[in-house]
Amino acid sequence: MPRNRQFIYFSIHALLLLCFAYRGLSQDSTLLKELNDSMNSNVRGEYVSATFKATQIINTPTVEAPAPGVLQFMIMHRFGKVNEGAYALFGLDNAGIRFGFDYGINDRLSVGVGRSSFDKVYDGYFKLKMLRQATSKSPVTISLYESINHVTVRYTDKPYLKGRYRSSYQSALLIARKFSSRLSLQLTPSWLHYNLVASPQDNNNAFALGTGGRMKLTKRTSINAEYNYFPGDQMPSLDIYHSLSFGVDLETGGHVFQLVFSNSQGMVGPYYLGKTLGSWGKGDIYFGFNISRAFNLKKDR
Repeated sequence: MPRNRQFIYFSIHALLLLCFAYRGLSQDSTLLKELNDSMNSNVRGEYVSATFKATQIINTPTVEAPAPGVLQFMIMHRFGKVNEGAYALFGLDNAGIRFGFDYGINDRLSVGVGRSSFDKVYDGYFKLKMLRQATSKSPVTISLYESINHVTVRYTDKPYLKGRYRSSYQSALLIARKFSSRLSLQLTPSWLHYNLVASPQDNNNAFALGTGGRMKLTKRTSINAEYNYFPGDQMPSLDIYHSLSFGVDLETGGHVFQLVFSNSQGMVGPYYLGKTLGSWGKGDIYFGFNISRAFNLKKDR
């Protein structure tokens, strides 16, 4: 079956899954003080709270955002590949890191900046909540996510890589539903644009479809998973794999700590969506963690 047709079928099946789950599951709420959705969903018509535990499922951003006046500091850390063996301590000798700051401007808008050691990428984004899940109004929460990413690593053999050729962009819709106090799912269609690609055969514009979810285990722990489908015929010069990641969330007071296993080394959209070169079957698994800390900069009145 052609990959484009597979992509269409995958999209339809994912949407149907959301529709059927909406009819068959009930919803509840918990409170997550550091994040934006702080209203009680038990009253008919009120907004649903805490769809996810953190602002990332694993690599994929969630519909959650820092509350107005709250600054979140996040560290995303990935060690080397597990299949590097005992000599490299199964990847622990090597590491890549992204750190970023996210700030909630109001109930709907948040902004953020970050920097990755991998390719020395700087990124900036904004997240706009367009629709909120409510018991009698909307079955889903929808946010618009827009980011720009700029590579600053020095290439002595590629002097032409200047300015605009180093930039890439991501536009995504984050469509999430909290089905119950334990289960939340998100669908993430994304459009990517690369100002420079590896080969004339590759497309500057590309599409990806991500799915992900969270299953709550206890009051402070949950398991997460995400899968990002990227049709390989969009970048035929690269041996690209679909990004598949698993994680465990641990909430400890003002921190949310996530243990991560992924075949993606990059931690921003144009990398984990369109440049995942690792294979789970070959042991190209990156172990790591995400940790976030929220600081309330808004004075209490």
